[in-house]
Amino acid sequence: MLKRFHHTCDIVGTDEAGRGCLAGPVTASALILPKRFKNILLNDSKQLSETKRQILRPIIEENALCYGVAHIFPEEIDKINILNASILAMHKAIDQLNEDLKYIIVDGNRFKPYKDVPFECIIKGDGKYVSIAAASVLAKTYRDDYMAKLHDEYPMYNWKKNKGYPTKEHREAIRKYGITKYHRKSFRQLPDQLTLKL
Repeated sequence: MLKRFHHTCDIVGTDEAGRGCLAGPVTASALILPKRFKNILLNDSKQLSETKRQILRPIIEENALCYGVAHIFPEEIDKINILNASILAMHKAIDQLNEDLKYIIVDGNRFKPYKDVPFECIIKGDGKYVSIAAASVLAKTYRDDYMAKLHDEYPMYNWKKNKGYPTKEHREAIRKYGITKYHRKSFRQLPDQLTLKL
């Protein structure tokens, strides 16, 4: 269970998914929840099964006062780096909110000011604050859906299962087939010992 149900109607929660992936976008969500919103299933998306995340997504979307989701794609990630891309995705998600923004709470320890709205970075915030946990569920499910679509184009990487993360299977496929336009060229796609041509 989340430790604190600390939010009011005008607090934005934001989080991202896919920062450590070798392929696909980094995806962020931002939302404002009603003051009394609770759900017994809700937790940091990494602690939830895929089934629970899919159950929660429509509940969050129906109950949120407003929400936004944004992808930043590999070409942009390679230009500005993954930290800046993650923050940009959060800013673009916040851009979609249609409420008066009073305060932003962000999962993690890095953020850049959004207009003149005060903000706070909270390490492991997705396990502490309901609105960040809900944003983490939206970011993760929207990104997973996107990776499932890419899987149909390049099934040999099995993105439907690994979602672009650096699993052994994904790296073996990169070694065998090379990289695609959806891979992040600025990331180390293979460990050094696998890149040596002996």
